[in-house]
Amino acid sequence: MADELSQVHLTGRQIRVLAHPLRVRLLGRLRGEGPATATGLAGVLGTNTGATSYHLRQLAEAGLVVEEERSGAGRQRWWRAAHDMSSWRRSYYLDDPDATAAAEWLEAFQVNRFVELAEQWRRGLPDEPAEWRDTGELSDYLLHMDPDQVRALMGDIEQLVETHVAAAKAAPRPGARHVALYLAALPKHPDDAHLPPRPQDDAMRPDDDVPRPEDDAARPEGGPAPAEED
Repeated sequence: MADELSQVHLTGRQIRVLAHPLRVRLLGRLRGEGPATATGLAGVLGTNTGATSYHLRQLAEAGLVVEEERSGAGRQRWWRAAHDMSSWRRSYYLDDPDATAAAEWLEAFQVNRFVELAEQWRRGLPDEPAEWRDTGELSDYLLHMDPDQVRALMGDIEQLVETHVAAAKAAPRPGARHVALYLAALPKHPDDAHLPPRPQDDAMRPDDDVPRPEDDAARPEGGPAPAEED
């Protein structure tokens, strides 16, 4: 299918190059917004053209972005992402400590980015148009599966997402906008219930059963208390 998402399985070199605060934002911007120049990207990301140009060249040398030829562009160089998606597993880099560290950095970046986007969505919800107000969802499920079942589930979900992405690309609709969809299957630690609380958990735990205002503010109106966080 022409509209299938292109995916790169990151090599050790590629993930080492990508694990950088500006480079991961540059690649994300090119994937989300399309081709751009170093000057344009610098303005959007709040950096300088020299730094942007340097890091784009590093991404290009790793095969993650490519220069796009444009007639009439003069001396401006246009760059585009070489793929729609990146994938990696820590197991890819068992013999490469630097690549393993890079994978860990990218995982932490993804988690922090999700928290940032979720907070932006939550704060901006009152200003959203009515048709968008109820489309953003946060759901969690506690499953009991073996590794093969989890892999099968994730594969099915990814295929479904790609089907919907292809359909949206084939027939763009007025009013469409970017939507960040995060997918995570996180095996719980066998001793999760017995692990000592983290300092931030203590800070968030009420001292008694008296409801706090922030508890009510965090609970959807008329809805149940949030499910256990996986």
